[in-house]
Amino acid sequence: MNLIQMFQQVWNDSGLASLWALVAPWLALDERQLIFVVATPFFIGVTLWEYLRIKDDPSKMDGREAVRNFMLGAGYQVTELLFAAVLSFPVFAFAYHHRLATIELNVFTALLLWVLTDFVFYWYHRASHRTRWFWCTHVTHHSSERMNFSTAMRQNAFYIFNAGWLFYVPLAFIGFNPVWIGVCYALSLVYQFFIHTTLVTKLHPAIEAVMNTPNHHRVHHASNPGYIDTNYAGVFIVWDRLFGTFAEERADQPIRYGITRPVPGNSLMTSWTHEFVDMFRDMAQPGPLLARLKHLWMPPEWQRTPAPKAGREALPAGEGT
Repeated sequence: MNLIQMFQQVWNDSGLASLWALVAPWLALDERQLIFVVATPFFIGVTLWEYLRIKDDPSKMDGREAVRNFMLGAGYQVTELLFAAVLSFPVFAFAYHHRLATIELNVFTALLLWVLTDFVFYWYHRASHRTRWFWCTHVTHHSSERMNFSTAMRQNAFYIFNAGWLFYVPLAFIGFNPVWIGVCYALSLVYQFFIHTTLVTKLHPAIEAVMNTPNHHRVHHASNPGYIDTNYAGVFIVWDRLFGTFAEERADQPIRYGITRPVPGNSLMTSWTHEFVDMFRDMAQPGPLLARLKHLWMPPEWQRTPAPKAGREALPAGEGT
């Protein structure tokens, strides 16, 4: 018996071989998290390099916030790893089982899936800003008043529960393997990490015309009225140009980062849940059931018209204070 066979015997006799047979497909399906785990040391290294460049400017870098940002990202990775197999994987597996066609992976179909995944990301990202249910999780990413590489790590641990992943299920139904959908999605997020910085100004015009760049994404993170809800692209800024959501940074309007309603605390749980609390508080206000439920799908800024107080007639339109 050679050494490899001895190792194999130890493994087989341990009783873990059967468990691994069950766990391995789960891990294989979630290649996203494997990519994130591999990429995280690079993220940390690049963030440390950036920190040394801008640490003396408190408007660009806060060391404690940067650490908190990575903790927010870690929470996101943990819940995705624990619950994706229970919530999203069965749906993707069902859609792929009933697929319209079987699309074999080659260079052409891989590039096609990359583009389609980014197209879906555009609409998912747009919905995350214009639908309050999705904004409840996405707001965490936007709530920092600084723009640096650590900002990219500000993620919500409850993403897996708000079902934004449903946007990608049609790709599996068409015939793309869910594993490769996840790989494209993860690589897209890796790309997007590197556009969260103020150290890179404008790139070559040809790149700025097609790709999402730090310049374009800084505009997306602005809370200025003229910049809000623009530049939703993940990798290709052409989607914003095509669908009318593109905005250029203007010299007369310096970018102000953050959100219009500051987070009421710095704890991880507050960062993850404050918008859910606000939304459910709004839904609890008196009114018809349908009007209450509208808070789920209307834009974040939408509020119901208060019902007339008892004993008073409603004022005609245009009257009152």
